[in-house]
Amino acid sequence: MFKTIRNAWKLPELRRKLLFVVFALLIFRLGAAIPVPYINTEYLQQYISANSGTIFGLLNTLSGSALSHATLFALSIQPYINASIIIQLLTIAIPALERLAKDGGEEGKKKIQSITRYTTLAIGLLQGFGYYTLIKSYGLLTNEGFWAGLVIVVSFTAGAVFLMWLGEQITEFGIGNGISIILFTGIVSRGPAMITTLVTGVKNYVSAPDTTSWTDEAIQALQASTMHPLVALLLVVGMLALVVFIVFVSNAERKIPVQYAKRVVGRKMYGGQSTHIPIKVNLSGVLPIIFAQSIAMIPATIGMFVPSSQTEGSGWNTFLSVFNSTSALYAVIYFLLIIAFSYFYATIQFNPVEVANNLKKNGGFVPGFRPGRPTAEFLGKVLSRLTFFGAIYLGIVAILPIIVENATSITNLSIGGTSVIIVVGVALETVKMIEAQMLMRHYKGFLE
Repeated sequence: MFKTIRNAWKLPELRRKLLFVVFALLIFRLGAAIPVPYINTEYLQQYISANSGTIFGLLNTLSGSALSHATLFALSIQPYINASIIIQLLTIAIPALERLAKDGGEEGKKKIQSITRYTTLAIGLLQGFGYYTLIKSYGLLTNEGFWAGLVIVVSFTAGAVFLMWLGEQITEFGIGNGISIILFTGIVSRGPAMITTLVTGVKNYVSAPDTTSWTDEAIQALQASTMHPLVALLLVVGMLALVVFIVFVSNAERKIPVQYAKRVVGRKMYGGQSTHIPIKVNLSGVLPIIFAQSIAMIPATIGMFVPSSQTEGSGWNTFLSVFNSTSALYAVIYFLLIIAFSYFYATIQFNPVEVANNLKKNGGFVPGFRPGRPTAEFLGKVLSRLTFFGAIYLGIVAILPIIVENATSITNLSIGGTSVIIVVGVALETVKMIEAQMLMRHYKGFLE
């Protein structure tokens, strides 16, 4: 990957695109450090850290800790991602939008994009108001006036809309998908803090003082901030192994052979060539995990708005302890939701009947299967098997940090699988785009 970026840097056009991406990401990180006024960020960080198992913990990770610091980009790129998913689903459900997307051409794509932008604005306003309501209900505001609330909500919404625009600029003038790169940067920005925590935990274990005269609370606090060197080593090795596994599955695909029949048009013969249809094992990407996690965290998120949930022995507290992000029941529900959403998104992205009909119209066929319905049934079976393996893969990667967290008592690992899949997926996609750009500029003909 680094060799590819180094070679791309030597080309003036690609160097300009890379510099544009770097400059845009610097703006993103600058905005992620500008605090929104009237919010007590010190207590807010403690609160979100204590509720890291809720959906706010996921959003805080994806925003690069901007949510817990209540900065201008606290909502990150999530409103745009949610809007894109909603419009994508509505395009399938509403015939008018489906016709606009398929038959509208370039003008139709622009209208769909415009609808997505307005939906992003609406979701940004809704999430910004919800976040403001949560902060206000827990007394984390320094000014509870109407104008202060308006400034907070507008600032959060403006930050989300600006990031949407910045992502589009990266896609148009830079390299790679701008939205994915911003998401990638937000997650990676938490890396130094995680490494510091790991190193500090090992140091505290090595230089642990004598705790004979300490109170139980002090001993528990010390144990929470220490980590055995062997455990730290196993965590690093396990993370590297997980990255290798994700790269392997991300690049894995089933190639279905396709043969085109020969046909004579005038004095020329067309067709007869062989090709293949590539179907990725993980066809849905990371979307099933994000959606499944959002739904599985609904009970814990609702509990954040109920003050009695913080009282030991109360009904809400008992209910939420069952749906805690580290509980066995949560892991089972999470795993099943990932499988369900994987099948759902695979069905949306790959339509066997449509592919079979297109092959039939163009004179293509899968060897051993008749064109039309038999081909569609075969493609459906292949898709089902691949989706099952891809869903199991996503489920294992998602619940593995939960298992490790229960085994090692290390907190804030429950969303590690999602972060790693996003980071690795975006890195692979961006490198492939850079290689494609370089191939276009370094193509050598057969005469050379």
